Amino acid sequence: MLKPARLSPADLGRLGATGLRTRPLRVVLSALGVAIGIAAMLAVVGISSSSRAELDRTLNRLGTNLLTARPGKDLTTGTPAKLPPEATAMVGRIGPVVSAGSTGHIEAAVYRNDHVARGETGGIEVLAADLTLLETVHATLRTGVWLNRATAEYPGVVLGAVAQQRLDLPGRTGTDEVGGRVWLGGVWYSVVGVLDPVPFAPELDSAALVGWESAKTYLKFDGHPTTVYLRTTDRQVDAVRSVLGRTVNPEKPSQVAISRPSDALAAKLATHAAWNGLLLGLAAVALLVGGVGIANTMVISTLERRPEIGLRRALGATRGQIRAQFLSEALLLSALGGAGGALLGSTICALYATSQHWPTVVPVWATLGALGTTLLIGVAAGLYPAIKASKLAPTEALATP
Repeated sequence: MLKPARLSPADLGRLGATGLRTRPLRVVLSALGVAIGIAAMLAVVGISSSSRAELDRTLNRLGTNLLTARPGKDLTTGTPAKLPPEATAMVGRIGPVVSAGSTGHIEAAVYRNDHVARGETGGIEVLAADLTLLETVHATLRTGVWLNRATAEYPGVVLGAVAQQRLDLPGRTGTDEVGGRVWLGGVWYSVVGVLDPVPFAPELDSAALVGWESAKTYLKFDGHPTTVYLRTTDRQVDAVRSVLGRTVNPEKPSQVAISRPSDALAAKLATHAAWNGLLLGLAAVALLVGGVGIANTMVISTLERRPEIGLRRALGATRGQIRAQFLSEALLLSALGGAGGALLGSTICALYATSQHWPTVVPVWATLGALGTTLLIGVAAGLYPAIKASKLAPTEALATP
């Protein structure tokens, strides 16, 4: 008996490519559905991974050894508690503490000039700051100088990055330009510096910072800190945290709220997981629609090419070879969509990460998983049309008009 010739993988590839080339527009539209789904999935995973990489880079640069202490509430009266004026000095006596600084809230408002209406403060908080605050929170100056022994006693103010924008004052990146005056608590204050954004102390971004003594002299500051920042040695963070309440406020340690800002950054990133899950779900739906599009294309192709199938069967092609031909077309179609989607998704991730000044991270497992998923979709979408085509009898197929 004559044995049917076997089709090599190269032969199957050429057959599949020939079938796709005859219907280019339909192929492009079908592959586009898969590409959109794959691109969406890769973009979500890549942007999430890039965000995590940026968080790791931020933590490595700023450290995770920063703690803050704030007054809680007086449980007997229900009113906000107060930290003693000497709280920062007492914290500095803890052995593992490297540096400590504090800010104190001031009941005052800041305006661009004395003609602005009283209620239009722009949400800028006025804070008294001690000289060690900049070093403790690892903040950097965009322009100008930080408070020193001279400016801390006189009307000089350092603005946070957001506060400077809201007041629309000089302080552009890359220049030494700083200046102007602001109307602060009924006193003209000279702007001596502008801070860069402070990741571990975002409350400073929308604040106007004045010297401790200046606040007492000109703004009726009572000297009680409202936030104490401290840096510890890396291995002693938990130990310092356990004694911090009793050190900051020995009389009422239960009225001290202690936090670790790096935990807040990690928690903020964790909240993105639900949103990422939703986006991945939508991407999966788009991928499913793309798979249906491929199945539809292959079914229509089967119906249109019945004479071709009958002729090939009459010339000796086996049912298995017909199945393999149509299955290879479906695989090539899905692979085309998967490759385009992987390229598009990686490009979207790179562009977004670059715009945010993040490192671009597209996990290899996500790319390989996306390509593997497209091949599974190709098999699932092309299996039924391939089986249907292989079951056509030569006479029935050739008789089709």
